[in-house]
Amino acid sequence: MTIGKPKLNIPYHINNNVLPVVTSCRDLGVTITNDLIPSMHINKKVRKAHQRANAILHCFTTRDNVLLVNAFKTYVRPIVEYNCVIWSPHLKRDIEHIEKVQRRFTKSLVGMKTLSYTERINKLCLPTLELRRLHIDLLYCYKILFGRVYLCCEDFFNVCVSSVMRGHKYKLYKQSCSKSVRSQFFVNRVINVWNNLPQDTDFSSFNLFKCAIENMDRSQYPKYDK
Repeated sequence: MTIGKPKLNIPYHINNNVLPVVTSCRDLGVTITNDLIPSMHINKKVRKAHQRANAILHCFTTRDNVLLVNAFKTYVRPIVEYNCVIWSPHLKRDIEHIEKVQRRFTKSLVGMKTLSYTERINKLCLPTLELRRLHIDLLYCYKILFGRVYLCCEDFFNVCVSSVMRGHKYKLYKQSCSKSVRSQFFVNRVINVWNNLPQDTDFSSFNLFKCAIENMDRSQYPKYDK
């Protein structure tokens, strides 16, 4: 598989065997395509998530919303969130395609059919899947910056060292990008949100930081009310 536009169409060999040319491959559970757009991966995961959600609705005899939502969190949500730091979409069609999993499931619950999506998730205490991916990005950014994963921070981020900045003291430099694929990659897309975290955000521990971003103002982020 060749990423980008190859200048020469050169065949590659291993033990005199010509390697087949492909436009996509699966690596550690994530389908990667040669254009680096995650739509193919998203379509596969959304299809599987709908099947799992339908199975929950048909296999559980109870109609208790709390139990069914817990089952959704346990058995469905991980399907559309696994390794999302790698493939989190920026195209509206892909974002809505993923969100439809939770939208359809919540609409099937008792007393939810006539409510809007926003009303349903508020009543069920569920964030949008898009917002959860944003939180996952922020949590992984925290892990890299504070050495909680075996990754070198300097390979991903440049920390601002100026003492006259507004806001919190862990702001990051954002590199300029000419390609949308690069600008939407994790190390670039997370920076604006990270730098805009409130000044009083608690970075002293991972758990306190996690609580802080869960309670932050969400009014600036997209809402689904269809």
